[in-house]
Amino acid sequence: MYRKNNAKKRKIYLYDTTLRDGAQREGISFTLLDKLKITEALDELGVDYIEGGWPLSNPKDEEYFKEASRLNLKNAKLVAFGSTRRKGISPESDENLRSLLNAETETVCIFGKSWDLHVRYALKTSFEENLRMIFDSVSFLKKHSREVIFDAEHFFDGYKSNPKYALKTLESAIEAGADWLVLCDTNGGTLPHEVDSIVREVIEILKPNGFRYGIHAHNDADTAVANSLMAVLAGVDQVHGTINGYGERCGNANLCSIIPALKLKLDFKCVTSSQLKKLTEISNLVAELANVTPIPWQPYVGSTAFAHKGGVHVSPVREKSSTYEHIPPQMVGNLRRIVVSELAGKSTIILKTQELGLKLDEKDEIIDRVLKKVKRLEKVGYHFEAADASFELLIRSELGIRKHFFNLESYRVIVEKREDGKLVTEATIKLYVDGERIIQTEEGNGPVNALDRALRSALEKAYPELKNIKLTDYKVRVLQEKQGTEAVVRVLIETTDGVRTWGTIGVSPNIIEASWDALVESIEYGLMKEKNETP
Repeated sequence: MYRKNNAKKRKIYLYDTTLRDGAQREGISFTLLDKLKITEALDELGVDYIEGGWPLSNPKDEEYFKEASRLNLKNAKLVAFGSTRRKGISPESDENLRSLLNAETETVCIFGKSWDLHVRYALKTSFEENLRMIFDSVSFLKKHSREVIFDAEHFFDGYKSNPKYALKTLESAIEAGADWLVLCDTNGGTLPHEVDSIVREVIEILKPNGFRYGIHAHNDADTAVANSLMAVLAGVDQVHGTINGYGERCGNANLCSIIPALKLKLDFKCVTSSQLKKLTEISNLVAELANVTPIPWQPYVGSTAFAHKGGVHVSPVREKSSTYEHIPPQMVGNLRRIVVSELAGKSTIILKTQELGLKLDEKDEIIDRVLKKVKRLEKVGYHFEAADASFELLIRSELGIRKHFFNLESYRVIVEKREDGKLVTEATIKLYVDGERIIQTEEGNGPVNALDRALRSALEKAYPELKNIKLTDYKVRVLQEKQGTEAVVRVLIETTDGVRTWGTIGVSPNIIEASWDALVESIEYGLMKEKNETP
């Protein structure tokens, strides 16, 4: 059985292919500026190799290597990616290999076929010509003083199909002087026990002499992270992956899970402790630049990775975090979150109020009062785990310290369908701000938008900070489907000021009232934070 200290602090080289393989995910398209920002972030994380793209594939990748060469990278080597030469031509005449040299990177990575099926049906050439293609391409790049990483594409499928030929492809790369042999599970269907067995067999047969091994796993069987870790334990020294596991089809091995597992669980050298603390930040940065919503339940870096909802969990975590946390969240730059719901106990309320800077203990009667109110409200449809701002306002109301920025006299919404087919929605609000009565009417795209516009227009003179507060999401859920149009609905609103994001909630049989409640709380919470109101 493996023991942590058996790793003997072996160095594992991290190879990131977010900018190439990750960008092949459906819906992702990084701009040149995005790619440069991600490159700098990966360098700060301590990644050893950054695969910037395939220079021959598009002008943007060609331009990337020109711009990236000007970056002051402290940890990472830039890598240009491409393929072996085409069949029937010399390396000197191959446009792809010339583009790799023109990228002027110290390191290049080329892939070649190691599965006999692909040689027959993809390359449509002989086994011997494929071996020459590998040898010639690696030799050509080595003659031009490049560090060469050879990706043995589909290696595990190839080894299972024809092990002798799969090994010959590696031997061709070795003979030509390759620095790294990367075993690729390109279709992502290999299981961890197979990876372990095959990697050990290959290393035993070829016995490294001047070259090292790597692993490049895809996630089609949901085992890419496990496969990568098993390969490391079996003897590879380089791990390929992407931030957040982005990649074609089901994605690539997720470096956001692999890096902390290597360092914290297996005690290998890869990044420093201070670099590891940047992991959550970089995960979110890449998601933002990719225009992909972060996965909340992603291990280590997800917003719910260290969230505690059940009271039976919260109480022990309060005393000793390791009772329900496998690592301290701050080690990967994440945060513990106490989620308030009908499952909450006293410990949940206490810890949550501590997060808010409100000092309460078990003896405060407010704890029981808040707990009972939360459970009562959740019973009728509230959902405070998705509305932290509403919960904070509830606490402040119970403590008598919530500031109301206006007092409502009334609101009215009119929806008019005209003879010409035009639909007009109008909202009128009457309210008081510091004793001054304000009446405001606005039209909008539907009743909620009209109310939002009228409320903002009424308040903007007294609270110019409102210009920074914007709604980013609006969700409605019917809670009693069988009651049809009489059903209670829940409205969740997400709001941001450009720095913070918060959620508020409203529940009512009337969708306008539910929306109004969530809308008002979103604005009052935003104004409270903008004005730095303290308990």
